[in-house]
This record gives sequence, structure tokens and C-alpha cells, in this order.
Amino acid sequence: MAVTDEAILKIKDMILSGELAPGDRLPPEQQLSERLGLSRSSLREAVKALEVIRVLDVRRGDGTYVTSLEPQLLLEAMSFVVDLHDDSSVLEIFAVRRILEPAAAALAAAAMTEETAQALRSEVNAVDVSTSVEGLVEHDLVFHKLISETTGNGYLASLIEGLSSRTVRARVWRGLTQENAVARTLTEHHAIVDALANGDAELARALMTVHINGVEQWLREAL
Repeated sequence: MAVTDEAILKIKDMILSGELAPGDRLPPEQQLSERLGLSRSSLREAVKALEVIRVLDVRRGDGTYVTSLEPQLLLEAMSFVVDLHDDSSVLEIFAVRRILEPAAAALAAAAMTEETAQALRSEVNAVDVSTSVEGLVEHDLVFHKLISETTGNGYLASLIEGLSSRTVRARVWRGLTQENAVARTLTEHHAIVDALANGDAELARALMTVHINGVEQWLREAL
């Protein structure tokens, strides 16, 4: 095992054991390196790596802290990576969305409140076939985010958001606009909201499956 990897695992163990909690400041570099039996250079590299994945927050002139470790923070780099994937990988990502988003819709239906249902209705009512591609992309992001956040499962919501590439969505909505298929897609959004508002988990699951599958199929043909 590389020395830097060993350093990362030792810091991870300190967090898992509760010795370091979210928001805690790490001991000074020299003290921590001696305690863990590591060179300062290997510890420094481990800290840099953990900073990149948002486990640690290095504050110049102040010290190094454990972040909040919230799902959204730890998974936020995923959307950046998704944007870098090629066309075949994008289809694989949609296949994952086809698994996760229907499940999220079913969970959201069980947890739906009148306030959230109204927020979703306001969102779908705010767009139509005359809305710009940029507006439709923003609507799509908000629509799916509201549903995933309603599940109450932070990791599920963060995974779905991480897989929701703005670049890919813009490509899809631009294509739907050119094919005059925006109305159909927005109608699907309305139907999903109705099922969620009625607390019908299985219908919401089914409608979301059809919705994601339809977009995935369109993208497959476009590619």
C-alpha cells in the first residue's frame, strides 16, 4: 500500500471512530504525523486528496477541518465527471437514472406534503412550449430535484442530482424542441405531479419509469 493511501486510511479511521467529527479541526501537521507514524509529506498529500473529495477543508492560516460530510457535499463532484463522459457512457448514466428516479418518485409520493405538491405544480405550470431551452433545462433540474429531495434520503437525492448533467439536459431539450416534442414531455411532468400529489406511489413509479425511458430512448436514437 502506498504511503499516501495509508495516511488517507488512518485519517478515515479517525473519522469513523468518532475521534474526528464533522467540523472538528485536525491536530497540527507535525503532531498528527508523529501520532500516526507518517512523514509530514505523506500526510500533506493525504490531506490534499481528502480536500479534493470534500472530506477535509484546508483553511489557509487557520488549519484543516473535517467538513460537514453531508451527502450533497461529498457527491457534488459527480456532475462534473458526468459532463466529461462520452456518448456511450451517457446512455449508461441514463440506465442508472432509470433505476433510481422511479424509486425516488415512489418514496416521494409517500412523503409528499401539500406544500411540496404545490411547489411542483407551480414549477410545471411555469413552463410551456414557448419556454426557451435554457428555461426548460432549469425547470427540469428543479422538477427532478424537488422530487428526489422529498424522499428524505440525502444520499439518494445527491446521487440523482450528481447524475443530472446540465449539459446533457440542454442537449435533450434542444432536440425535443426541434422535434416539437416539448409538449409531450411536459405533459409527462404534469402526470407525475398528479400521482405524487395523490400519494400514489406505484403510479408515480410507473410514470417516472416511462418518462426516463422515453428520454433515454430519444437520446439513444439521437446518438
